[in-house]
Amino acid sequence: MNFSKKISELENNHLLRSRRVSNSPQTTRMVIDGSEVVNFCSNDYLSLASHPKVKEAFIKGVEKYGSGSGASHLVSGHSESHKLLEEALSEFTGQENALIFSSGYSANLGIFSALRDEIKWALQDKLNHASLIDGSRIAGLTIQRYLHNNLDSLDSKLEKQIGPGLVVTDNVFSMDGDQADIAGIDKAIHKTDTILMQDDAHGFGIFDPFIPKGSIYMATLGKAAGVMGAFVAGNNDFIEFLIQKSRPYTYTTAIPPSVCQAILMSLEIIKNGEQKEKLLKNIDFFKTMSSQLGLNFENSDSAIQPLIVGSSQKALEISKNLFDSGFFVSAIRPPTVPPNTARLRFTLSSNHQSEEIESLLEKVKNAMA
Repeated sequence: MNFSKKISELENNHLLRSRRVSNSPQTTRMVIDGSEVVNFCSNDYLSLASHPKVKEAFIKGVEKYGSGSGASHLVSGHSESHKLLEEALSEFTGQENALIFSSGYSANLGIFSALRDEIKWALQDKLNHASLIDGSRIAGLTIQRYLHNNLDSLDSKLEKQIGPGLVVTDNVFSMDGDQADIAGIDKAIHKTDTILMQDDAHGFGIFDPFIPKGSIYMATLGKAAGVMGAFVAGNNDFIEFLIQKSRPYTYTTAIPPSVCQAILMSLEIIKNGEQKEKLLKNIDFFKTMSSQLGLNFENSDSAIQPLIVGSSQKALEISKNLFDSGFFVSAIRPPTVPPNTARLRFTLSSNHQSEEIESLLEKVKNAMA
């Protein structure tokens, strides 16, 4: 295989990805590649990744439990800290039980791997996260998608399914920022042999989850919660089934107990509501300012505010222009998004200041001219 040629093709099509290096903690103001920038592309929505109380809880967790878990949950890696976090997450979501995974990707693959012999099909929203699509593949299912957020399209495809299956959707869509109609989907699958599965990676901690009875709920802990990992919540029988049948759960070393301690503190801060209130105010201010400046952002009430520019080259140019002006905003290009829909994906955090948002949008306006 000629990997050099493949890399050159990506570069020529403006699709080559590169990694910037941060020299500071994950906050709204960072040092990236040696430059001081205001960070508008982090998923640290509630500004908890460097919150003093979360850091303190993590440090105390290391002092009590050490730096690692040492094994998988089913061997010797399941600590009291893991148990307490699962109990807290089930209470927070209003579900009977919860199970911790090392990442959202692992959790989604874990759900599908466990259900491999139980379901005959899965219908996925057209804009679902890659991990959900890969979940269908790992379960040996044909990839079937319904039109994005389109209940008529879902109904049409549901009529053609035979046997038990899943309807799978992101809750907040990672590249568009819009939200799924969970109540509408639940109504559509009523009286069918179908389970609803939702991936709430980008809504957890910000929007109150709606989890219909008998459905599957997955959310991540490295975004709004500011730490790492993920969890699946549901009824007791399903969680016990996952423990027995989910290969990513069985064969992965448990996340460190100290991480669980940090997440427990994040949950307390989330329940307090102050960081969430600040974020929602920033979202409203961002939308108001962008409208006043005539910037055509997609319709989103979440922390994700996408500006579609079309070509990958143009998206890269604007991203570089903003970085040189002191603002870090990533250019999102295919295959993450469909062809000709390259975009700037702006993400807001609780600790962004109104003057930072205003200055950013003025720079965007100039860069788009």
